[in-house]
Amino acid sequence: MSKHILIIATSLRPRSNSDALADAFLAGAESAGHAVEKVSLKGKSLAFCRGCMACQQTGACPIPDDVPEVLEKMRRADVIVFATPIYYYEMCGQMKTLLDRANPLYGSNYSFRDIYFLATAAEDLPEVPHRAISGLQGWIDCFEKAALAGSVFAGGVNEQGEITGHPALQTAYTMGASV
Repeated sequence: MSKHILIIATSLRPRSNSDALADAFLAGAESAGHAVEKVSLKGKSLAFCRGCMACQQTGACPIPDDVPEVLEKMRRADVIVFATPIYYYEMCGQMKTLLDRANPLYGSNYSFRDIYFLATAAEDLPEVPHRAISGLQGWIDCFEKAALAGSVFAGGVNEQGEITGHPALQTAYTMGASV
């Protein structure tokens, strides 16, 4: 059965390594016949959550930026894939800001069930992504119908395009194909 997959690329760097992981996942998912949309946060206006909680009464965030458009795509997706660089052993700030701003989805009739996490970092120790995964898991735990379905980490990649040839690209492709 074909699924609607939304990939959210959170790096602001051109030709980022995490974007390459996202593209590999996308290619795998498309090869399996899924409908895939990739949204990049590059060039988008993304303000911090004010904690006003208006979204809980209205179902929409009152901050006038690009986030409501992304949230609507998240609400309709069956699968959400987050791709991020790891900065100081955590997800990038843009991703965290988006998760904070996703509060209007809480309590809504969202479609997503499976969440995937793709990450890259200069350091290559296997424990590097654990804090970022834990942060994402905290967000997922607020959505009782959703679960972390998988993660891919590419360590040892720092410079733009350094991920070329990294085995994590094949892992991301395979994971996308098996959604």
